[in-house]
Amino acid sequence: MINYNPKNWLNFIFSFHKSDTVRMMWKELVYISLLSILITYVEMTFFPEADFLKNLTTVYSLLGFVISLLLVFRTNTAYDRWWEGRKAWGAFVNDTRSLSSKLGAVSLTPEEKSTFNRLIPLFVFATKQHLRNQDLKDESSAVLQLEGLDLSGHQPLRVVQLLRLEIENLLQKETIHRESWLALNRDLDALITSLGICERIKNTPIPFSYSLFIKKFIFIYVVTMPLAFVPLFGYLSAFISTFVFYALVSMELLAEEIEDPFGADQNDLPTDQLCLTIQNNCQQIFGV
Repeated sequence: MINYNPKNWLNFIFSFHKSDTVRMMWKELVYISLLSILITYVEMTFFPEADFLKNLTTVYSLLGFVISLLLVFRTNTAYDRWWEGRKAWGAFVNDTRSLSSKLGAVSLTPEEKSTFNRLIPLFVFATKQHLRNQDLKDESSAVLQLEGLDLSGHQPLRVVQLLRLEIENLLQKETIHRESWLALNRDLDALITSLGICERIKNTPIPFSYSLFIKKFIFIYVVTMPLAFVPLFGYLSAFISTFVFYALVSMELLAEEIEDPFGADQNDLPTDQLCLTIQNNCQQIFGV
């Protein structure tokens, strides 16, 4: 995730970051420009006095309003997914703090403290890798200790199961009371709930037909736009079409980038940083 100062307008305007849509779609802009110039040339050369083309401006104004509504809905839907993912990861931070602080207040042996200090951060690292379709063994964090752990299958769920077994052992040894056991299990249930939210966002993309319709609508709208504006602007209508294409497609690209917020793109959630925050919290509480 990019950290930036939202008040620095000039820096935004005159810099071209690698997440800028101009850099992402410059080839498409060139193609649309050439195609618009070609259509403009054909219209001005072979149909300079076509009456049916002179009244298209109003039609394109109405179509522009319709496509704007579609893109607003598309962007809001994508941002809702991004924000819901951020709330789920915020819940990970809060619930792991709650779980760790409750266990930190119990008289645990050094070995038990080390185990919980190992497993609680391991859950969020496993969740991060799971949402990126990667294995926990690929995690670069040097403090993760995977030796002796059976993490086959659904890795985050397996870590939660190991945590439940450890908490159950504390109850059997009467290190904690049943009320504490219930409170600790509620924290684990909350972790599973947040995991389910993230998986729902990850595994339920925007319907294909909806995304396909918007892309086709934008392309047809922009490519045929010179037909309406050539009588007013001449060859300048090719530039207008290219600029409109840039504005509309940029909104679609941004929506596509943030609708799956768990990857490693520039505008995705800072899951790496949040995992390290949880890890540091556990180390502070357990003193390991």
